[in-house]
Amino acid sequence: MSSLMCSVSGCHNNWKKRREILQQECYIHKSRRSECCGAPYSLHPPPKEENSLRLWLKALNLKKPPKRPYVCSFHFVDGRPTEKHPFPEKWLGYDVPVKTPRRALKRQPPDELPSTSYAVKLEEDIPCSKKDAQTQWEDPTLQDHDYAGEFQVKPPTSDKGIQCSTPMYKSLLRSDNLCQLHTGLSLDVFYRVAEHLVPLCNNNFQQDPRDQLLMVLMKLRLNLLQEYLAEKFQVSQTTVSRTLSYWIDLMEENMKDYIPWLPSETIKARMPECFKEHYPNTTCIIDCSETPLQKAKNPASRGESYSHHYGHNTIKYLLAIAPCGLVMFISPAYGGGCSDAFITQKSGFLDYLHDGDEVMADRGFTIQDLLNAKNVKLTRPSFTKKGSQLSDEDTTSTRRIANVSFHIERVICRLKHFKILSQTVPINLTPKMDKILRICAALCNLRHDIFDESEIAVCNK
Repeated sequence: MSSLMCSVSGCHNNWKKRREILQQECYIHKSRRSECCGAPYSLHPPPKEENSLRLWLKALNLKKPPKRPYVCSFHFVDGRPTEKHPFPEKWLGYDVPVKTPRRALKRQPPDELPSTSYAVKLEEDIPCSKKDAQTQWEDPTLQDHDYAGEFQVKPPTSDKGIQCSTPMYKSLLRSDNLCQLHTGLSLDVFYRVAEHLVPLCNNNFQQDPRDQLLMVLMKLRLNLLQEYLAEKFQVSQTTVSRTLSYWIDLMEENMKDYIPWLPSETIKARMPECFKEHYPNTTCIIDCSETPLQKAKNPASRGESYSHHYGHNTIKYLLAIAPCGLVMFISPAYGGGCSDAFITQKSGFLDYLHDGDEVMADRGFTIQDLLNAKNVKLTRPSFTKKGSQLSDEDTTSTRRIANVSFHIERVICRLKHFKILSQTVPINLTPKMDKILRICAALCNLRHDIFDESEIAVCNK
């Protein structure tokens, strides 16, 4: 009997503890508790009937119940199993809602009725619980399909039933500094982007389209968890996921014009002074960047994305900018194990080059043969041959290239200002990374206002 104990989760009452309490001295009667007050609880065995035993186990809600699930008196309404309360209902280790009686019907006397029939008046509606009364599990059918309620015009509400009197973008973007913090854009640029994209939005979400746009920009800029965004915007996590997926597709489709490949005349007209002296014919500067990636479970996928340079799994992409700093091309995402030359060849970057162009790159871009086929010149730092030192002429040329090619590092820093590209990317987000890269590149161009929209429209023509 010493091993007999209560089966309720978190309850430590057992038969040995009960026997020790009976041997203790009663503070009131100055005698043993077994002679006066008795034990504070008793252990009750489960019922033998199959149906009653099933309800008994369902009330306990245990993953691995014992063969004989005894329950102490503390968990019964009447202190023991009775005909009215035969199963444990109190302090079962999980939340149990208080059972409310059914709505009562009140009938008015016949002399108070305005007509010949009786009128029935119901008491105020008692909100029904959205959980099973015994298992305490949420029922999803009651969460998304709760159609009961009064049929009257109400103020717009969010998914959680909170009245949305003021859109979130008005409260979060009260100043230009707050807009820079949440979206990475100035307040004027945010409203210009909203003016462009909101008329194209045709979803049926309850939120204001500008709030949906703000949610996506906050995800890109701050890389917030979906749970936090759901709490911040007072919607469900499912709504946040659907909103992000819809708007990423919409933004990528309609923001392609913000990443233009500039004509040579525009590139020369906007070229900084540091390029004009030694590299006046430079068309673009290219470099690859990497973003940490969550380690995949599949060994083949893990090997493709492993970067020996960083020592962990990454995604890798190619970036091409004009000498003035405008992003003109960004490639899809590749595994971190791909070389710079492979990405340059497969990404479609070579299709934008024309006869007589000049490309500036780092030492890792061994693409001279690919560019010679298009009659394009490659400018890159010199290599040392067979361990010998660089000549004075090669050293001077390398320093001049480094003096102007660092601009692409500044653009990469601006691109990774959006933390979704600087923090670890989860595996479930990899199908959207190509679109996210293009969106962040477009926002990077808008963020610094290198060109206005009219100039970009002319460049795309």
